[in-house]
Formats: sequence, C-alpha cells, structure tokens
Amino acid sequence: MTLQLLEVYAPRDFLNMEDIEEKFPVVSYWISDTSKENEKKQTRILVETNDVEQILNYLERLPGGENAYQVMLLTVQTYLPREKEKEKDKENKEKDLQRASSHELYTAVEISSHMSVSYMWFIVFSSVVATIGIIKNSPAIVIGAMVIAPIIGPVTAVSFASVLGDYKLLRQSLLTSLFGVGIPILVATMFGFFFQPPVYSDEFLSRTDIQLIDVVVALASGAAGALSFIKRNEGALVGVMVSVALLPPAVVFGMILGTGRWGDAVVPFILLMVNVNSILLSAVIVFWLSGIKPNKWQDIQKANISRKLSLLFISTISIILIIAIIFLNLV
Repeated sequence: MTLQLLEVYAPRDFLNMEDIEEKFPVVSYWISDTSKENEKKQTRILVETNDVEQILNYLERLPGGENAYQVMLLTVQTYLPREKEKEKDKENKEKDLQRASSHELYTAVEISSHMSVSYMWFIVFSSVVATIGIIKNSPAIVIGAMVIAPIIGPVTAVSFASVLGDYKLLRQSLLTSLFGVGIPILVATMFGFFFQPPVYSDEFLSRTDIQLIDVVVALASGAAGALSFIKRNEGALVGVMVSVALLPPAVVFGMILGTGRWGDAVVPFILLMVNVNSILLSAVIVFWLSGIKPNKWQDIQKANISRKLSLLFISTISIILIIAIIFLNLV
C-alpha cells in the first residue's frame, strides 16, 4: 500500500473533514489548530496514492477555493501501525494501474519542459560522447552517452501536454525536445564536415538500415517511458531506452549531412522520424488509457479535441513513414 500525505493550509471553515471522509477513502487525518489568533489551520490527510487526485480535484472545485489555500503533497516512506487490507480491496487494487496524481505529474512535466542550462550542457556532452562512440565503434561509449542524455523528460512532456490540451506547455516542450534532437545533429554535422564518416563502424551502419521491427522497438520504448513516468519510477534504464531510439540516429544523420551526401541521409532521417513519432504515439495512448485529464469541464473539452488531433496527426505521419520503410526495403 503506497501512501502520500496531503498538507492543507486553509481558512478555518474551508475544509469539512467529515464530508471528505464520507466521499473519499481517507486512511487518517490530523488537524493543527492550536493558535486562535491564526485565521488559518493546517490539516494533514493521509491517503493512498491512487486516491490523491480525486481529493485534489475536490479541493479545486470548492467555492472560493482559488488562492484560499495551499497544499503540499509528500511521499510517505512508512506508516505505523500497519493496516491490513481486505482481500477484496487488495485484489481490486492489484488490477488497477497504480499511478501518481495528475497534479503531481503536471509539476514534474512542467519542470522537464524547461530548457535549463544544465539540460543544454548534458545534451551537448551526450552528443559529443555519442558521436565519438559511433566513430570508435564502441557500444559502451554509446550507451554511456544514452545515460547522460536527458531526452526522455521533454519528449514525455510533449505527449502529456497533448493529452491535457495545454498548448503553452506543448509549445515549451516541443522547443526543448527540438533542441535535444537538433544539437546532436549539429554536433555530428561538424564532425562529418571535418572527418570521413566511419563506414567501418557497426554502430554507424546499424543506423543506415531500417526495418519495420524498428517501429515496434520505438513504440515499446515510448510506452515504457510513459508508464515509468506516471508511476513516478523514473529509472535511468528507461531513459536510456528512449535515448537509444533518438540520439544515435540523430548523430548518424548529422554525420552524413556533414559529408554533403544528401541521398544517403534519407534512411537515418526516416529512422529518427519513425522513432520520434512512435514514442510520442505510444506515450499519448498510455497517458490517455491511464485516465490523465484536466479537472474543469471546459478544459476537458479542450483536452478531448487536443488528444484526438494529436493521435490523428502522429498516426498519419507514422503511416506515411511506414510506407516509406516498405518502399525503401523493396528498392
């Protein structure tokens, strides 16, 4: 049983804990109201992770709730005494997808969408390392570059913003993602301009060939990245898998561009586009199926339109790219 603690700092008559207990499964709660001079009081509500979102939505809908309260969400490492779950409740929870609340995920996405100085340097360093790894035909160096590259954050943010219909966040995430893919291409183009492409390198040659199975790999990578994100289990290995699908094709594409062989750059470019589209498509589907949606009615309408347009656009591009793969394999 995963627990989280909601700390609500609000006016004295703002929260009715009896009403909340009736509507939502609350494990326990504590009210700190020792000072009569203070116009606000602190309420701590202990709930299971899957129940956090509906309580936060309830608080947002309360009359006069805007700017009337502050909420902090804390992770609870352990809680004593341990409560024994009923077998029926335990079975139902095992069937449900355990995920963090939309509010917590939005905060994480908003942070990932920013193009910080550290993000820029990590992208530059990972691009240089990946380029050298491909030139030296060293899988270990290439994998090391994948560990450095923080690409999974903004790419996940693009899909998340599409599902929510948050166009400001979508633009911000797209710019950060384009930077994360564009810098490796630029760095590799400079290498390709001054040095001959490593045609002897298996790491290079593997990105100059494309098969339909590459689409499956990218779809699985995007789904794994999105699932890891909504469960707030952002392990480095999932980020590496997403980076593997994006960074090496971008580097190989840039290297070939640097040589001026535009025709030879078609295959790595298509591979890069296939991977980007497949990751976005699977992430949008995972977020949609996991129930990520806004709280307000007008925002829900906008999110529904945005999600459908995103799925239509990404699916159309993916179909065009799959046709291109089939054509390239037949030629």
